[in-house]
Amino acid sequence: MTAVQHAPPGHPAPAAQAPPARHGPGGLGRAPDTPPSGAARLLPRTVAGRVRTLTALTLVLLVVLIGVAWAAIANAREGVRVIGHDAGPQVVATGDLYFQLTDMDAQLANALLIGDAPGGGRDQALARYDQNRRKAGDALLKAAKLADEATENNTARDLLDALARYERLAGQALLLDRQSPHASGPPSQKVVDLYRQATDLMKLDLLPKAYNLTLDNGTLVRHTYEEKRSAVLLGRSAILITGLVLLAVLAGFQLFLARRFRRLLNVPLALATLGTLVLVATGALMLSKQADHLRQAKEEGFDSILALSRTRAISNSANADETRFLLDPGRADAYEQVYLSKSQTVLYLKAGNLTQYNAAVQKDLSFGRGRAPFLGFLGTEASRPIEASGPETELVDVMRRVLADYQKVQANDRRMRDLVNGDKRDQAVAARGAAAADFARYDRSLQDLVRIHRTAFDKAVEDGDGGTSGWYAVLPIAGVVIAALVLIGVRPRLAEYRWSK
Repeated sequence: MTAVQHAPPGHPAPAAQAPPARHGPGGLGRAPDTPPSGAARLLPRTVAGRVRTLTALTLVLLVVLIGVAWAAIANAREGVRVIGHDAGPQVVATGDLYFQLTDMDAQLANALLIGDAPGGGRDQALARYDQNRRKAGDALLKAAKLADEATENNTARDLLDALARYERLAGQALLLDRQSPHASGPPSQKVVDLYRQATDLMKLDLLPKAYNLTLDNGTLVRHTYEEKRSAVLLGRSAILITGLVLLAVLAGFQLFLARRFRRLLNVPLALATLGTLVLVATGALMLSKQADHLRQAKEEGFDSILALSRTRAISNSANADETRFLLDPGRADAYEQVYLSKSQTVLYLKAGNLTQYNAAVQKDLSFGRGRAPFLGFLGTEASRPIEASGPETELVDVMRRVLADYQKVQANDRRMRDLVNGDKRDQAVAARGAAAADFARYDRSLQDLVRIHRTAFDKAVEDGDGGTSGWYAVLPIAGVVIAALVLIGVRPRLAEYRWSK
C-alpha cells in the first residue's frame, strides 16, 4: 500500500510537475532554431541555396574579368594604332617636310651664290632643289591625307599655297640671276632682294606652319601614349585583382563542396580554377608586354626620330645661314647670330659668341652611357638610356661619329668666317664649297641614327600589333569554357542534394 503524503493543515498542496521533454532521434519534440540576425539574414540557409549563390558569384566575377581584359586590350590596340599608324607617321612625315623645306631654301641660296662658276655646282644645287620640292609636295599630301581634323587640313592647304608663292619668288630670282651672269659670290642687289622675300616667306610662314603640324600631332601622340599606357597598366592591375578574387572564390567553392558532399576533388571545378589561373597569368603578362611595346615605340623610337628630324632640319638651316652670310652681306651680322642660335639648339654649350662656341665645341665631347656633358637635341639623344649588354653598341658608335662630324662642320664654319674677316671673300666662297662634303657626312651620320631608331619603332609597333592578335576570340571562348566547367561541376551536387531530399 502506497503512502500518500498530505499537506499539513493550513498549507496548499504542491503542484504536479510535468515530465521533461525527450530529444533525440526518437524524441517526442525538437527545440526551435534560433532565427539569424543582422547580415546573416541575407545569406542562404540551405545547402542548395549556398551552392547556387557561389555559382552565381563565380559567374559574375568571370564576366567582370572578361570585361576588364577586353577594355585593357582595346586601350592597348588604340595606343598602338595612334602611335604606330596614325598620328605617329604623320609627325614623321611633317618632320621630313620641315627638312625638305629648309633644304629647298638652302639649295636656292647655294645656286645663287655659285653663279656661273665652273664645275656644275649650280646645276647640282638646282637638281637638289627640285628633288626637295617634289618630296615636300609628297609629304604635304601625305600629311593632308593623314589629317583627321579641320585645323590640320586648313594648315596643310595654307602650306600648299605658301609653297606655291615661295616657288614663284624663287623662280623669279633664278631667272633674274641668269640674266645677269656672275662668278661665285653675291649676285645683283635685285636678285638679293627677291631672295630675301623668298627666304622671309620660308622662315616666317612655311616653316612655322610645318612645325605646327608636327607639334599638334606630336602632342596627340604624347597624350595618347600617357593615357593608353596608363589604362593598360591599370587594366593589368584590375585583371590581377579580379582574377585573384575569382580564384579565391573557386578555391573556397571547392573546399565547401568537398566538406559538404564528402568528395575529395571536383574535377570540372578544378579545371575551371586552372583555366582561370592560366587566363589571368597570360592576360597580365600580355598587357605588361603591350605597355612595354608602347614605351619602346614612344621613347626609344618616336621621340628620337622626331628629335633627330628636327636636328637635321635645324642643322641644314644653319648650314644655309652660312651661304646667306656670304650671299647677302647686308644681313651678315643677323645671319651669324642666327647661326649661333641654331647651333646651340643642336648642341648647347655655354658661349657668348660664335668664336667662344666653336672653341668649346672643339673640346672633348665624350659622354658616358646615358649621360652627356652637353645639352640641345644631341645632348638629349646622347643622354637617353641605352638598353644593351655591352658598353659599345651601334647606337653609341654612331652617336660618337655624329659628334666628330659636327666638330668638323663647326671648324669649317670658323675657317670660312676668318677668311671673310680677313677680306678674302673669294677664298671663303671656295672654302664654303669644299666644306659641303663634311656637312654631307654629318647629315648621313644623323640619318644613320634615325635609321636605328626607326628600326626600333617599327619593331615595337609590329610587336604591339601582334601582341593582342587573337585575344578578342580567346576571351569569349575562355569565358564560355570556364563557365561551362563550373556549371558541370555543380550540377551533380545539386542533383545529389535533391535526391537525398
